[in-house]
Amino acid sequence: MTATGATWRNWARTESVRPLRVERPATASAVQRAVVAAAASGLRIKPVGSGHSFTGVAVAPGVQLDLTDLAGIIDADAATGRVTLAAGTRLHQLPLLLAPYGLAMANMGDIDRQTIAGATSTGTHGTGLAFGGLATQIVAARLVTGTGELLTVSETERPDLLPAVRLGLGALGVLVEVTLQLVPRYVLHAVERPEPLGDVLDGWMDRVHDADHFEFYWFPHTDAALTKTNTRLPGDAPRQPLGRVSRWVDDELLANGAYRAICALGRVAPGTTPGFARLVERLSGGRDFADFSPRVYTTHRSVRFREMEYAVPLEAVPDAFREVRALIERRGWRVSFPIEVRAAASDDVWLSTAYGRETGYVAVHRYFREDPTEYFAAVEEIMRSFGGRPHWGKMHTQTAETLRELYPRFDDFLRVRDELDPEGRFANPYLDRVLGAARPADGAARARTSPESRP
Repeated sequence: MTATGATWRNWARTESVRPLRVERPATASAVQRAVVAAAASGLRIKPVGSGHSFTGVAVAPGVQLDLTDLAGIIDADAATGRVTLAAGTRLHQLPLLLAPYGLAMANMGDIDRQTIAGATSTGTHGTGLAFGGLATQIVAARLVTGTGELLTVSETERPDLLPAVRLGLGALGVLVEVTLQLVPRYVLHAVERPEPLGDVLDGWMDRVHDADHFEFYWFPHTDAALTKTNTRLPGDAPRQPLGRVSRWVDDELLANGAYRAICALGRVAPGTTPGFARLVERLSGGRDFADFSPRVYTTHRSVRFREMEYAVPLEAVPDAFREVRALIERRGWRVSFPIEVRAAASDDVWLSTAYGRETGYVAVHRYFREDPTEYFAAVEEIMRSFGGRPHWGKMHTQTAETLRELYPRFDDFLRVRDELDPEGRFANPYLDRVLGAARPADGAARARTSPESRP
């Protein structure tokens, strides 16, 4: 199925494009035909997931592949815990799909609207020093290369490509299937409470090593951190889920409804932001509950925002965070969105932000109707001074020249790109910036691309 004329926008409204053509393949062979047809027309082609990347990684000026219909479980083995998913499967669909097999993802982030291909291809991660990003759960994948070949990559078939394909930025081909190594379904015991910020920073290394999953949020202009500590329990452990009313009050009325009003008011009257931040701090009381993992990891976010996240060496988190806090105070900025801090295990995925080192993540946000440029640029300078690597799906200004210094296998990844996409069929302006320009596909420049704000 093809369509033309509609303007696509990402969730954060940082990027938009009017593709020359939109195709909605429902099978791997249909993806192959689309790639071959794009090549015949001299066009670039890119898949798009749910649009939750803040960068232009999925912007498709030529042919846009909407993989919504390429979804669901293809194969599952409860005994080994391996499940093959179609690339367009949304993360929020997984609990229902995996329930018959008694399986779950080993770790998740806090948003589940992404497709499995989009989340893994951009380095989505959760928190917990025993767990890598979602891409580390991939044990095999099938993708359509720039020449239209359907290629299988696994531990036994082209295993040399697996460290690149697991997190490929959409630059290596169109993922049509991913096989994940899952774990038996489990319960998380969640303890959420405000604590003095200084104590949390001083105890950072102990907290992340002692807990299965630890993270914290800090609202600028306050002195408390909102900590979240999750402990893993067997799948048959007693559950004490949040009540429906309690969850609605916390996650919808306060976290979305009231917070949307606070952000909107802060935009027109910045002086009100510190007072409202302290109010949010007081309203964010402690919670203690236990439920199946997806209901603890994820939250519903309806307030739009823009985000930049940097990965720094784990031990550098407290110092990097303190510098950001001092920056906000020194500049007198009024920031209504919290800073989020998480951790992840070292891994061997070539373009993973946690490649080769235990990693801490510091994420800053702004309400989507506010200009984040000055704030993000100043925070980025701090993060770069600590050897920070930017999240591929979140706003940043780095280029291939600066990123090459941060990733020991950067040029190895480019060699794989040259092999699988020799004509630059899957390139776009963002990938040209962060990977270096690929060979242009002749007709791509005819499309109208209009980023509404540029990272």
